[in-house]
Amino acid sequence: MPGRLHAGPPMIKMTYREAVRSALREALRSDSRVFLMGEDVGRYGGCFKVSHGLLEEFGPERVRDTPLSESTFLGAGIGAALGGMRPIVEIMTVNFSLLAMDQIVNNAATLRHMSGGQLSIPLVVRMATGAGRQVAAQHSHSLEGWYAHIPGIKVVVPATPADARGLLQAALRDPDPVFVFEHSALYGMDGEVDESAAPEEIGRALIRRPGDAVSLITYGGCVGKALQAADQLAADGIAVEVLDLRSLRPLDTPAVLASVAKTHRAVIVDEGWRTCSFAAEV
Repeated sequence: MPGRLHAGPPMIKMTYREAVRSALREALRSDSRVFLMGEDVGRYGGCFKVSHGLLEEFGPERVRDTPLSESTFLGAGIGAALGGMRPIVEIMTVNFSLLAMDQIVNNAATLRHMSGGQLSIPLVVRMATGAGRQVAAQHSHSLEGWYAHIPGIKVVVPATPADARGLLQAALRDPDPVFVFEHSALYGMDGEVDESAAPEEIGRALIRRPGDAVSLITYGGCVGKALQAADQLAADGIAVEVLDLRSLRPLDTPAVLASVAKTHRAVIVDEGWRTCSFAAEV
């Protein structure tokens, strides 16, 4: 009928944890080259229960528990990617990724360039980052800025369930290593997700709230805090723009410049150390 309204795709309410699991399940179902490996991802269902149920659904060949040796299993992921597989490596927390830094910097990030483009490393590495869960000093760092320093890899930092799914989907389609930093305080956060939506675009920031008084530039676990601050300032008549970077490498520099050109003021918010931090880079 002329003028008939067509309903959009159904939006499903799910937690950040469930959104990541949804993307993992879809990847495992649709591509036989995809497999997940890491500490406790199988029988235990993951440290943060992201992979809960996937072992029963896909079996131990596709969902692999590994020894407590980050350098070993991340290196195995690099080798599998070189061999044509699509590995997803889960590192329990960002702190533990330091044990695999040699594999990351000297192999994952460099082999394409050292080979003159002959080798591709379609590797996805997921890890929890951030503080706020009272899990002590060795489980609470925010080192995503360190990884954004490394040429040859991409770094994404989803702040919402929709982005947790969409950016992971995009990472799985990338021909180069993509590191996904999931803030540990967000796993229980819920939001609406369109499971039929196309993957998000890596390297594109998003204005979460428009404004013209000051730009709050942030990402990941700090986006919600920035939005809360913007709500409080709005009560005083101050219109704050909240820009969610979503990707640290590549950085959407035009989006940052456009926001600051409008507001003429910028506040950068993250949980990293101040000296030589990603906030300082922005």
